[in-house]
Amino acid sequence: MLTLVAAACVAATVVGERSSGVGGPMFVLDLALGVLGCCLVPLMPRWPVAVALVLAAFAAVAPTATPPATIGVLQVAGRRPLPVAIGVALVGTAAHAVRDVWRPQAGLSYSWWLLLVVVAHAALVGFGALTQARAALIASLYERARRAEAEQGRRIAEARAAERTLIAREMHDVLAHRLSLLATYAGALEYRPDMAPEQFSRGAGVIRATVHDALNELRDVIALLREETPTDGVERPVPALADLPALVEESRAVGTPIELRDALTNPTALPGPAGRTAYRVVQEALTNARKHAPGQPVSIALDGTPGKRLVIDVCNPLNGAGGSSIPGAGTGLVGLTERVRLAGGQLDHQAVSGEFRLHAWLPWPA
Repeated sequence: MLTLVAAACVAATVVGERSSGVGGPMFVLDLALGVLGCCLVPLMPRWPVAVALVLAAFAAVAPTATPPATIGVLQVAGRRPLPVAIGVALVGTAAHAVRDVWRPQAGLSYSWWLLLVVVAHAALVGFGALTQARAALIASLYERARRAEAEQGRRIAEARAAERTLIAREMHDVLAHRLSLLATYAGALEYRPDMAPEQFSRGAGVIRATVHDALNELRDVIALLREETPTDGVERPVPALADLPALVEESRAVGTPIELRDALTNPTALPGPAGRTAYRVVQEALTNARKHAPGQPVSIALDGTPGKRLVIDVCNPLNGAGGSSIPGAGTGLVGLTERVRLAGGQLDHQAVSGEFRLHAWLPWPA
């Protein structure tokens, strides 16, 4: 495109010279330098400074080299730093000033010619610098947009990872409790083949119900991982602190003696997330007791009032008659500790004097 513009301007200059009576060897030289200048224009993107200086030298001899030389100054101003562009513009101004000394413009004084040349080159440098600054601004805006998009993608990925981690903890809490109940009932049926048919039938019914509940809860967790709704269309209630009596009775039904000391003034006043976390703390403690001390008594103490703290203490002996065959990864308490910490509380557990003790507190907003 630039080559065509330069060629059109050179052609107009040649026609003007011809109409003004320029001829002979000088006309041939002007025509040759004009054509050669047009041939050098395509080389500007690769060597802008060198080509611009050569064209300036041509412009010091022939008016037909002025259009290519002008394009050369503009290209340098748009591609190179401002000091380099100013230097090339000064060379171009000097070349045109020298040419007007021995080939003066008809009807125009030298001072006016020099002024026009200076203004034209200053405008070329300014326009080129403006173009370069605009390109740099657009590039910076594109880079900022790219970084913002990458940052947004990173935040989304982190949020998804955090949510999946929370769901994985929920899966552990729910399924570990259900499966430990199932293993306890199945063990009783295995080691007591002489039990009455009514007891056997009742135990099998409990196993069936426990498996059904575990499957439903597993389906809910998988639906959450897939960002779907439960397949049966039923949204099951979220456990809360008020559901602890049912949890305790469920554990007592499988043979775990439990002493519950509930000193809470109003358990239903505990907010949903905090109540759910408290429920999971007791649930995990009962699950571990069935795993590591089956048949041993468990002591649970709850205390707290709104505006202060909810305190949970769970204790069970470790010197059971036998261990449990229920496998465990040992990460339940780790995840539970993190869950309590995220809720603003603290959880500690330790084995002391043949007992396993768990102590947790959660903030209880007024």
